[in-house]
Amino acid sequence: MLFRWVFFILIVIGFNWYSSIAVKTITKNPWIYYTYLLINLLIIMNFVIQIILKTFSVYFFYSLGLVMVSVIFQISVIAFLVFEDIIRLPVWIYRIFNNGITDSLSYIPQRRLFISQLSILLASIPASALFLGMLRGKYNYKVIKHQLSFNRLPKDFNGFKIVHISDFHCGSFDNKEKLTYGIDLINKQEPDIILFTGDMVNNIADEILPWKSLISSLNAPYGKYAVLGNHDYGDYTSWNSDEEKVNNFKKLIALQNEMGFKMLNNASEQIKVNQSTIDLLGVENWGSGFKQKGNLDLALANTRSDDFKILMSHDPTHWKEKVLPHKQHIDLTLSGHTHGMQFGIEIPGIIKWSPAKYRYKHWAGIYQELNKVINVNRGFGFLAYPGRVGIYPEITLITLQNKESLKSV
Repeated sequence: MLFRWVFFILIVIGFNWYSSIAVKTITKNPWIYYTYLLINLLIIMNFVIQIILKTFSVYFFYSLGLVMVSVIFQISVIAFLVFEDIIRLPVWIYRIFNNGITDSLSYIPQRRLFISQLSILLASIPASALFLGMLRGKYNYKVIKHQLSFNRLPKDFNGFKIVHISDFHCGSFDNKEKLTYGIDLINKQEPDIILFTGDMVNNIADEILPWKSLISSLNAPYGKYAVLGNHDYGDYTSWNSDEEKVNNFKKLIALQNEMGFKMLNNASEQIKVNQSTIDLLGVENWGSGFKQKGNLDLALANTRSDDFKILMSHDPTHWKEKVLPHKQHIDLTLSGHTHGMQFGIEIPGIIKWSPAKYRYKHWAGIYQELNKVINVNRGFGFLAYPGRVGIYPEITLITLQNKESLKSV
């Protein structure tokens, strides 16, 4: 463990020194140079101290965010400096062959001022975006609306409105006023039903308590339902005993019930409108590379094969690996989990990109295969990096429609 920390600190110092060469090249003021070195070292050391002390508070996440800003800036600058050094090296080698090694040791090809200026200018773009994402992006709620039509949907459910939300991560919230705005925005959609697809907390049930009354104010005439995400099991923190972890999990379930959510843990519920019904299913977390407690067959046990079905499943890899090949037809699956990695570029109709796409085939929005549909919510909250850049917190409003009714209009 000690070796890892020493190695990490040496890497950080190396990055800091190498990137500072660009600062030193463009300014003759030593105070600017040393201030740059000091600020970056303080950012890193503050973060390291918090890890050692295990102070995983909201302040910890902001410290992590600043580390990301610092590291991204340094790596971007270093990329230009390395490119320049690749060009400078042959010049130095050429001088060795022409002037001899003794004369050449005291000669270093001069760095170009323009390259250092350009490196700092371009490195400032992603670093500034990450910083602004912490200040403004994480509460920049977006309502994304979808009208989805299905052959099997009962006509009584035409126009039935679902608000799909996911990934609150209550332990990361730090602004009651802005969270209140987000909750009010959900209620303003006037949904018939609210479906939450997991990760209510980062790890600990008590994270809910400061926000309990706010989340309880979510309202829908056909109820609020929830499933568990991978973070809800408390697997990513230390516990004094197995009993403490079990009690935390029980408290999480109890608090969600107290907030008005009915938990569907490998279970189903019939939703009735007039004389028509649809099946709402929920499974515990099942993810490729994550906890796999979801039992789709158990959730389907009390349903009929010809009924319209909506499945709540936290991780979209469950849809790919279990739902699509299943013999039972599940019309609509709702997932979350990916957060769209909280970073990317989305311009409707032009580009939709995030690093999340290299880990998840289905990472944000609507996908359709084999006449089955999935919506992957980008998440309402945030985790680790306390911000969002380009991929903003999402409230999904899905309006169901019957295809036969659409033909008769």
